[in-house]
Amino acid sequence: MAQDGVREGFEKIVAAGGDGTLNEVLNGVVGSDVALGILPTGTMNVSAAELGIPSGDPARAWEVVERGFSREIDLPRANGQFFIQLAGAGLDAEVVRRTPVELKKSLGPLGYVLTLAQVLAGPPPKISAKPCDGPERQGCFVLIGNGRMYGGPFRLFKDACLDDGRLDVLVFKNQSHWDIVRYFQAILAGAHLKLPDIEYFQTESLRVEGPEGVAVELDGESAGELPCEF
Repeated sequence: MAQDGVREGFEKIVAAGGDGTLNEVLNGVVGSDVALGILPTGTMNVSAAELGIPSGDPARAWEVVERGFSREIDLPRANGQFFIQLAGAGLDAEVVRRTPVELKKSLGPLGYVLTLAQVLAGPPPKISAKPCDGPERQGCFVLIGNGRMYGGPFRLFKDACLDDGRLDVLVFKNQSHWDIVRYFQAILAGAHLKLPDIEYFQTESLRVEGPEGVAVELDGESAGELPCEF
């Protein structure tokens, strides 16, 4: 539908939904001169929060579209598919893959928490992150940011900027139930980068590899499996 809108000459196309909907519409308009508007009505709406577009108030969000406020940002790619805000390989991507749409609609973010407990019951994969300009890192799961935020209000990527030409990468080296609780507590306190088993770096490109079947997510939606070139 977004591609059709581009061909029909629309100057603005608005994505009404969450981060996954926004990602789909983005991939339909990228490369054109169309302005992409955001009406955040989804489960998480992380991209809208990053850009300062109010969630939970459609009238104010629509005012941003009508008044034509705009910003140019970087558009990272993962195996050729564009994303706006974030990507993940391993734990969070597996949670996204396993969480049914019905559960997300009925429980919201709690649906992801229930699936997380199931995923943590299994053995973690061994994942490697190979930046173009630094040493290889290894861990159990990897998060990649274009902006600062992940999963809502959590500012995981402290140095991230939407137009700096760089990806921000977090490599988590452990994945037990206790490790996830420990990571989450540190994130809430803004102290996760002080933990010795989390590595943070920036790079212009990155290759992430792992065992067969390790999931990848882009903007909160499943996007295939590793290996992946970012």
